[in-house]
Amino acid sequence: MISQQEIAEKLGITRSSVAVHITNLSKKGIIKGRSYVLDEKNYVSVVGGINIDIVGFPEYKLVRKDSNPGKALISLGGVGRNIAENLTKMELNTKLFSIIGSDYHGDQIIEESRAVGLDVDYLKISESHSTGTYLAILDEDHDMDIAISSMDILNYLDIDYIKENRQVLGLSDIIVFDTNINKDVLEYATDILSDNKMFLDTVSYNKALRAKDIIGRFHTIKPNRIEAEALSGIKIKDKKDLDKASDFFHKKGVVNVFITLSEKGVFYSDGKESGIFKAEGVKPVNATGAGDAFQAGLVYAEVNNFSLIEKTKFATAASIVAMTSNSTINEKMSINEINKIIKNMEESYE
Repeated sequence: MISQQEIAEKLGITRSSVAVHITNLSKKGIIKGRSYVLDEKNYVSVVGGINIDIVGFPEYKLVRKDSNPGKALISLGGVGRNIAENLTKMELNTKLFSIIGSDYHGDQIIEESRAVGLDVDYLKISESHSTGTYLAILDEDHDMDIAISSMDILNYLDIDYIKENRQVLGLSDIIVFDTNINKDVLEYATDILSDNKMFLDTVSYNKALRAKDIIGRFHTIKPNRIEAEALSGIKIKDKKDLDKASDFFHKKGVVNVFITLSEKGVFYSDGKESGIFKAEGVKPVNATGAGDAFQAGLVYAEVNNFSLIEKTKFATAASIVAMTSNSTINEKMSINEINKIIKNMEESYE
């Protein structure tokens, strides 16, 4: 409750100078409201896609161009939102930056996100566009066979939105971007936030190309093999090619490279150490949200200063927790569940 005049006298400056500093700190989000209450919570920010997931899977072997008996599940999704919810379940303060429609699904996203503790106060709400939809068909092994992404609304997550939220984003411990946002927005955001530690989720082959020209701005990247080929221009067939691709990324400026290899595990590299880690005997119930949980695990591990191999193990275990649920986000996702997997995980290395 100290007055501006008292602050000025203690610091030996004018009261008007104190007023300017307090205004600037308020704009940056460091000071919250009256009485100069400070926001002392460290947090992670995620900028990316939000949508409704519709996932169908057959009872028997998937037959193309035919009606397959099976089940369909509807849940909240979007790469950015999935990563953010997983981070929240890992007990990290997380803010989500994205766009939704002013509709039933948008309201559902806000309500359910707040229920799990995810900060969605900075979401942009469109009155003229519907919340995005992701439709996936799984095969008989519950792995994705084909998907359709209706995400036109993300074209309205624009540079002005980043400008409006620059101060809050700039105070993040880590910012995670997914390539659902347009190339110009991604390039602008990573330019003005270059002092921040940034992670990239490449989403898909075509969308990964949006980050190709700026890949060196990211501290950590997590493409799959096909996305890594798109970003590096290097055909990946074996461990030697993985090392070549990671060297390419390191020379661009990337600190940590993780290339997921589906059932073959994950390649990891920090430019000094590299290898392939695999958790044996994993039978997924639903692999749809595994990559998002893996990314969240990498962020948690970075915040907590894990070693490279510890980051790989933790992220892999998080993805396994995700795959044990029919839902995109496992309700049981937690640090405790991840540590249980790590404790009992059968490991192999190359």
